[in-house]
Amino acid sequence: MTIGAENLRVILGDRTVLHDVSCSFEPGWTAVVGPNGAGKSTLLRALAGLLKPASGQVTLHGKPLTDYAASVRGKAIAWLAQQGETTGELTARETVHLGRLPHIGLFGAPTAIDEAIVDAALAATASTTWQHRRLFELSGGERQRVLLSRALATESRVLLLDEPTTHLDPPHQVALARLFRRLASTHTVITVLHDLPLAVQADRMLVMRDGAIAGHGECNDAVLHAALADAFDHAIVVTAAVAPSQRPSVTLRLDD
Repeated sequence: MTIGAENLRVILGDRTVLHDVSCSFEPGWTAVVGPNGAGKSTLLRALAGLLKPASGQVTLHGKPLTDYAASVRGKAIAWLAQQGETTGELTARETVHLGRLPHIGLFGAPTAIDEAIVDAALAATASTTWQHRRLFELSGGERQRVLLSRALATESRVLLLDEPTTHLDPPHQVALARLFRRLASTHTVITVLHDLPLAVQADRMLVMRDGAIAGHGECNDAVLHAALADAFDHAIVVTAAVAPSQRPSVTLRLDD
């Protein structure tokens, strides 16, 4: 399923955060990157329908997002906030069950199929072990994986994930990158990431700066590498992959 923005302009307070942004995301994994304040999280929130644009529109499968009923959007798009809200008294499993609400309704009873989907979502993020523990008993990284499980439990084909690797140690960051690669064959996965070495593992990258798109293309694209370095004021060095099957590398420029 394709999701995108057409001439999207978003104003927060008295500041224009997105300036006539146009982009399209197709099935695969796209990493959205850029310096602080570039508009990355705002773009994701607008794509999720959580922000009303001053002008322009978000489209889902070629139609304006506003044409879809809320129930349809809830099944089509899953959203993970940068600072995901959690209720500490819920268990991890109960939290993941919330991802099934678009399908069973607020007062519906989960079926065996719903339970199997929750099981699979917990397993995908390696969260099964603590599924019956309450959220306040979990570490930040464990809670983050539970919230990602909740997004997966929606079975939405569009996943909008804002900093999904927050609080995660390197092994679990790698595990999530592998999960996103697997999902990319059937889902449109869009992740905001500050970790550039992780971001270049995606299929494509969208580079933002000052509320506009500075580059959008495959991660091995040399033109994209130049846009990425420029967006970060050349504080980073992007080295192209040696072989087509490899990924580029990103390092900090520490020399004067």
